[in-house]
Order: sequence, then structure tokens, then C-alpha cells
Amino acid sequence: MAKVQERESGVPLFSEEEMSEVSGLKLVDEYVEVTCGCTSHRYGDAVGRLRVFSNGYLEISCECTPGCTEDKLSPSAFEKHSGRDTARKWKNNIWVIINGEKVPLYKTVLLKYYNQVSKAAKGSNRSKHGRACHRDEFVRCSRCDKERRFRLRTKEECRIHHDAMADANWKCSDLTYDKITCDDEEERASRRVYRGCSRSPTCKGCTSCVCFGCDICRFSDCSCQICTDFTSNAKA
Repeated sequence: MAKVQERESGVPLFSEEEMSEVSGLKLVDEYVEVTCGCTSHRYGDAVGRLRVFSNGYLEISCECTPGCTEDKLSPSAFEKHSGRDTARKWKNNIWVIINGEKVPLYKTVLLKYYNQVSKAAKGSNRSKHGRACHRDEFVRCSRCDKERRFRLRTKEECRIHHDAMADANWKCSDLTYDKITCDDEEERASRRVYRGCSRSPTCKGCTSCVCFGCDICRFSDCSCQICTDFTSNAKA
């Protein structure tokens, strides 16, 4: 069996014993990928590829049909896309294959980092003043293909970034708080590594700066899957 992918610290994401019987294991530079699926009583099994990152991030590339183009879905979005009747229980409804059997995600080791980060994010991603912290993010211009920095310190700044991410035609001139045009140079790579983490200036994502949802970066008037899931969970 191939050596299980390692984090930057040199420690494997998972032990070989933990992953030895998981179906479809693929090792990539930044994540571990496995075969996953979600079963709908109406449509049957929707199969995909689950990517597990050390910072707790999960994404799924759907392979439900040969022509499906749904990629980089959140687990909840994949669950909804599969046509599952009892949606919003993705930890129970999405499965992986271990020893030839379908096993719900919550019963596997694959949620280890997600659970760690989610638990820590309830308090650890807050500044000394008690406010949630969000690192800077980048959005690529649809015209010049340059990445532009978004500061996420306030609810207004988070909304600007949120709307930009949702706009496939976003362009440099749409950035309201910085007067940037497509003619301006892209930020140097050596500068882009500094993203405002309070723990480490060059952090690539940790529980101090990666937020999985709070009142600052989620919006009750938005109908996107991420905001809808957050609002539903907050009411539960």
C-alpha cells in the first residue's frame, strides 16, 4: 500500500492501518481522496470523490453520472445534489466503502480533522476581544485572471467577499474598498502568504483563522447552501 499522505509537519494525515481497507484511496500533495457516496431512495447511489484536508476542509467531486460537472461540493451540497430525502444529516447519509461495506462518515476516522477544527472554531477562532477572526482570502478576476485580496475583518467585508465568490463574472473594478483595475499588478506570491492569522503570519489555515461559520460571515438573507445550512443549524 502507498504511504499515507503527510502533513507539513511530516506526520501522516492518517495511519496506514486506518486507511488500509478504505476503497478508492488516492494520495495528493495537499489531501487524501477516497470514494464516497450518498444513497437516495428515489434515485439510488450517487458516487463521488471525497477530499480530506488537514485543516478540516472537506470537498466532494460528484461522479453520479458521466456528464456531471459538480465539483468541489461541500458535504451538505453533495447530499442535496444526490436527491437524499432526509437532507442536512450528511455525516450519517454520506458513506465510504470499508472492507466492501458502506460505512457512514461519522463512523470513520475521515472526520477527525473536521471535528477537531469545528470544535475549536467555536471559541479558538476569536481574537482577544472575543470577535471571530477570519484570514484574508483571494478571488480571481474573470477578465484579467489576477487574484485580488479580500480583508474579512467586519461583517460588511465578509459580505463583499461572499458575494464576489458567488459571482462567476466578478472583476477587479467590482472591489469597492480598494480602487483596483485589471491594469494593476497582481500581489506578489511572497506577499500573498501573509493572510492575517493571529497565530502565525504565514499560516496556511488553522483553528485560529479558518472559520466554519459565524454570525459575521454567514447571512440570513442569502439563499446559498452554506448560509442556509448555518441558519438552519443555528435555529436547531
